[in-house]
Amino acid sequence: MKYAFSSLPSRGKLSWPNGAKVALIITANLEYWDLIKDTDKPYYAGGPAILPDLMPGNVPDFPNFTWREYGQRVGIWRLFNCFEKMGVPLSCTMNAKTALELPEIIDVVKKNNWELLAHNYEQGELLTNFAHDPDKEREVIKATLDVYQKTMKKPALGWLSSSLRGTLNTCDIIAEQGLIFYCDLMNDDQPYLVDTKQGPIVSIPYSNEINDFTLMTRRAHTNGEFVDILKCELKELLDESQESGSGRMMNLGLHPHVSGRAYRMPAIREFLNFAKSQDGVWFATREEVAKWYLENHQGHIV
Repeated sequence: MKYAFSSLPSRGKLSWPNGAKVALIITANLEYWDLIKDTDKPYYAGGPAILPDLMPGNVPDFPNFTWREYGQRVGIWRLFNCFEKMGVPLSCTMNAKTALELPEIIDVVKKNNWELLAHNYEQGELLTNFAHDPDKEREVIKATLDVYQKTMKKPALGWLSSSLRGTLNTCDIIAEQGLIFYCDLMNDDQPYLVDTKQGPIVSIPYSNEINDFTLMTRRAHTNGEFVDILKCELKELLDESQESGSGRMMNLGLHPHVSGRAYRMPAIREFLNFAKSQDGVWFATREEVAKWYLENHQGHIV
């Protein structure tokens, strides 16, 4: 797994389709956590807990489990309703167990023809558990992709590891399975190529910075502060693109148990209205960006 270091000012121009300035991807993470694991070690359930002092995996942790489950039972339906009413597409990520255990959620994604991205088998099982066992990592990835194929009636083209915890082998494994883009790397405002043994695939950067969990749960920003941060990020990227003549990307990560709370919905609607009002915003999917970049990357990073 290799990619070129490239400072932003040293690159060639990136010209998005139809003269867009910023490719805006809004991600809703459709995740599934097991209640218990067969271990007496602390259970990292795909992200920091709302209550500290993690329980052993073989002991049910109802406060943290049901806090997340609120997103599946209630929060995601608020988000779906909001995005449907506003006509803004979601780029969703899906654990395989979400499709197996909660197909009603995935049916909404299919009905709206929104993007769906393979996102590991179960949120509490990290690929880094298998950093030195590529055969086991390949087994988990293939099992995930098999569920995706059965659910969507087409093969997956991209991958996001649960908690973005990929390994040095992940890109090679997903490339050998026919995928064309990878989303674990958070080091850019533009796509770029990652070398694999099967040839290059596209890095479509995710963000833990422009992310409801970081901003509203870890840092405890208010609704107003959250909206201001998102507006500032988008406006600055639009201005940079206008000045440089080179396109930018912005990914906003949402989690139904965070953004799907009732009191946070006004903040989501305010940002969507702002984004829709700006010239040059392309509500893109990762697949669109990846396919476009594979065909048009020449001269961008050399």
